[in-house]
Amino acid sequence: MKLRIVCVGKLSAPYFKSGAAEYLTRVRRYLGCEIVELKEGGAGKGDPGRAVELEGKAILGKLPSPAWAVVLDERGRTFTSLELAAWLEKQMVAGRQELVFVIGGAYGLSREVRERADLLLSLSALTLPHQMVRLLLLEQLYRGFSILRNEPYHNA
Repeated sequence: MKLRIVCVGKLSAPYFKSGAAEYLTRVRRYLGCEIVELKEGGAGKGDPGRAVELEGKAILGKLPSPAWAVVLDERGRTFTSLELAAWLEKQMVAGRQELVFVIGGAYGLSREVRERADLLLSLSALTLPHQMVRLLLLEQLYRGFSILRNEPYHNA
C-alpha cells in the first residue's frame, strides 16, 4: 500500500516544516508516502468561497478513482490512536493500493471534495490550522504503524 497526502498550501513555519519532515521520514520506514502540495486559493484569493471552489477542483484532480480518499474534516469520524492503527491494518489486509489523505486550506473543503471521500476523518473537534494538521496526521500515521509493529513509541 502507498500513502499520498494532498495538502492545500505549503508549510511556512520552520517548526511545522521540521516536524513534518521528521515524521514523513518515520512513516516512510513502513510505506511509501508522497506529499502533494497545491496552491492556496489561486484566483479566488480574497473570496473564500471562490478559493474553496478552486482548491476543491485542484484536490479532485489529484484523487485517482481507484484510490481510497480519506478527507480530514472536523465533522468526520474520530479514532483513538489504537483504532486508527487497526483501521490502517484493515486497509492493508483489504489490499488497498493507495490511501490518499486530503488536507484542505484555510477556508475548508468544498462539498464536492467531502462527497468524494470514502472516509471523513476528524483529528479533533477543534478547528486546527491546516499546516498543523499535516504534522499531526503524519505523527498519527507513524504512531499507528509503530502500534502495528509493537514498537515502543506508543505508550498505552
